[in-house]
Amino acid sequence: MRILDRYIAGSVIGGTLLALAVLLPLLGFFLLADEMDQIGERDYQFFDALVFVTLTMPRYGYELFPIATLIGAVVGLGSLASGSELVAMRAAGVSIGRLVLAALKGGVPLALAAILIGEGLAPYAQQEGQQRRSEALTGQVMQHTASGFWARDGNTFVNIREILSGSNLRDISIYEVGPGRTLTLASHAAEARYADGQWTLESIARSRLSLDGVQVEQIERARWDSLLSPRLLEVVVIEPQALPIWDLYHYVRFMANTDQDGRNYEIALWSKLVQPALILTMILVAIPILLGSARTTSMGTQVVFAIFAGIAFYLLSRTLVHFSLLFDLSPMIAATLPPTLFAAGALWLLRRVG
Repeated sequence: MRILDRYIAGSVIGGTLLALAVLLPLLGFFLLADEMDQIGERDYQFFDALVFVTLTMPRYGYELFPIATLIGAVVGLGSLASGSELVAMRAAGVSIGRLVLAALKGGVPLALAAILIGEGLAPYAQQEGQQRRSEALTGQVMQHTASGFWARDGNTFVNIREILSGSNLRDISIYEVGPGRTLTLASHAAEARYADGQWTLESIARSRLSLDGVQVEQIERARWDSLLSPRLLEVVVIEPQALPIWDLYHYVRFMANTDQDGRNYEIALWSKLVQPALILTMILVAIPILLGSARTTSMGTQVVFAIFAGIAFYLLSRTLVHFSLLFDLSPMIAATLPPTLFAAGALWLLRRVG
């Protein structure tokens, strides 16, 4: 039976890789087409757009993994059904439960691969891609590090620890350098807001350094003349879905400790936590699609069923996310309810097919 398990699991894995090989280039083409409007702006050229799209593909591959697994399981197992191999297995006494278990064994390495991509490769590739894109589009160098975002504005160096939106910043440190690259002024602001074409700093602690010593002053509010624009900051902001689980966890705690609304990050955190289980759930969904129509429909029709099931899952997930934000529902429920419903539906269909 181990040989049979490996054979079925290999069919699921091979079908999933084939689905990803088709879906990712197609998605990359549309992403590149979407970048065409920006090509020619400052130093942003076609090659820069191509590099940006390439670096963002691991993230989209991670997000597509469940749907690719659903399609791949239908394609892989469907090829066995079209060759009457599944019929022979059933005739030899292999139960549907055994087929399901063997297919799920193929889902385990797929889930592990998704974790490696989503937590290892995708976040850093996404950050590198966004940084390259922002530098080419704006002509300004901005670096994302563990201590926040760093940018150079003439002889001023700016550190932003938290970008709530392009026009709302928190925990900003500003360092002005004079002749001889000596630090002349160090300022820290609790918050910065952009309105009517102008930045305003609030709750400022300013230290002026000179040969006579350090002069410290507290300022409630002051104008900030900076070349940093909200558009630049919007370009470099990392979306919650692109962050690794550990960063999301720390960010959720930070938002809770500062009484801020972090539900977007909580939903992204829970979605990443359930991603491995979701991949296995999609295999459960694929098997009743295949077995329930193996004798009456073609492979193409089964793949279309799988695509519609994936679209239905996506729409249900997005609807619950918006509901959770509008009606203050639990982010955990919004992230875990769709895979739970799909798994329950798949198990019910498997009982009907059995």
